[in-house]
Amino acid sequence: MRWMLVLLVCGVFLWGCAGTPGEEVKATDSNPKIEPDYSDLIIPANIAPLNFKVNEEGDAFYVKVSGDNGEELGVRGNRRSVFHFPEKKWKKLLIANADKTIHFDVFVKREGKWTAFRTFSNSVSSQKIDPFLYYRLLYPGYESWSEISIVQRSLESFEEKAVIENNVVGQNCVNCHAFNNQNSEDFMFHMRGNLGGTYFADGDELKKVNLKTKEMQNGAVYPRWHPSGEYVAFSSNKVVQQFHAMENKKIEVSDLNSSLVLYDLDDNEIMQVPVDPDKQYMDTYPEWSPDGRYLYFCRAVQIAHNYDYRDTKYNLYRVGFDPGKRRFSEPELIFDAAAIGKSVSFPRVSPSGDVLIFTLHDYGCFSIWHKEADLYSIDLENLQVARCANNSDFTESYHSWSKNGNWLVFSSKRGDGLTARPYISFVDKSGMTSKPFILPQKDPEFYKGFIKTFNIPEFATADVNFKPGKLRKAAGEEAIQARWTTIQSN
Repeated sequence: MRWMLVLLVCGVFLWGCAGTPGEEVKATDSNPKIEPDYSDLIIPANIAPLNFKVNEEGDAFYVKVSGDNGEELGVRGNRRSVFHFPEKKWKKLLIANADKTIHFDVFVKREGKWTAFRTFSNSVSSQKIDPFLYYRLLYPGYESWSEISIVQRSLESFEEKAVIENNVVGQNCVNCHAFNNQNSEDFMFHMRGNLGGTYFADGDELKKVNLKTKEMQNGAVYPRWHPSGEYVAFSSNKVVQQFHAMENKKIEVSDLNSSLVLYDLDDNEIMQVPVDPDKQYMDTYPEWSPDGRYLYFCRAVQIAHNYDYRDTKYNLYRVGFDPGKRRFSEPELIFDAAAIGKSVSFPRVSPSGDVLIFTLHDYGCFSIWHKEADLYSIDLENLQVARCANNSDFTESYHSWSKNGNWLVFSSKRGDGLTARPYISFVDKSGMTSKPFILPQKDPEFYKGFIKTFNIPEFATADVNFKPGKLRKAAGEEAIQARWTTIQSN
């Protein structure tokens, strides 16, 4: 037994020594095959380590990361050719090279000889990313409520925790979590089922509200906080699902009718946004400008009874708003997607108010099931539209801005065409996006075995901490009934 132990230790020691390249290294012009693809990126100086796997045949593997400032970090790969960069050393390297470049040299040993692949590099931005990312984890079919959670992930490390788990509240569906300007003090989510209601963070407690009144045809669905924190705009939708036998199109989600409503938190009043008095349109997906003076939304002509959902095209509109008087002006068309045979969803304005990014697809308003869905930007000064550079051949959908406006997170199905994963891009002042990178995981092979989809990724600047007892207590209480009122347009 002792001899076996000695042999094992010696074997590990010899492999470790063999895991570092010496002076005799053969260079190749080939790029190393790494997974995930973390090459030629712009990354924030506070991002967690970009651990990756080298998909090359070899007996030993080594990666050297060097910064423009001369600092280096060397890591030996394990027997699966997986590289885990030490968090403290990684953080030190990135901070020292903020607004500079870090370079990756990959070495592979085959038959006793080392080969050095072509160096790849990443630019390090001093514009930090928000420290937290929130998303809903669920199975990609969406029809199952059995296991749903709203999760908080640190972007500066690999720490993750469930903020809300639906098994705490009898498997009721939890959805549509939303922050006001990435601020955890203004946080809300919906719950459907027998404990249904809209839950608002009120200090350390949760407040459960029933927003649907007898005057409303449909319930309040997609929320967006007014920057003041005094209001939340919702769309009020009647949603239907159509299931298909086509291999590449399993489901379609669409509205039969929808409108915009405004909830006043202090007065507990909900009211119709008076932009469609004759009910000619379906209005959905509200979005506020950073100064709170405009409400953007998506609008389509009200469908008839015998309609073809492929004919439903949403355009981008906005309406002026006076927060003090709760008054709206006349709506104006911002982008006519229907004129080019397309449809708009998920408008999101940058924190500077200069750029709006939306999802463009062939029809309807539920882009998560549209393979052709891509991200586009619009300059709000001259209304020029451009296709973003971070798209793929698969679905790009729900997106969210960081607080400083330098980073965009979005859902993409580019991995397997089925499950949505969060990707992050740098965004410059003109709204141009850089090559995106997938949310880093401690195990770079994580996404191969994880079958849940990441839904509604939202940046946040602070921790949200709801203990299960608080959620159970709020869920068990009777919901506060919102009061209906009316407002007039200017």
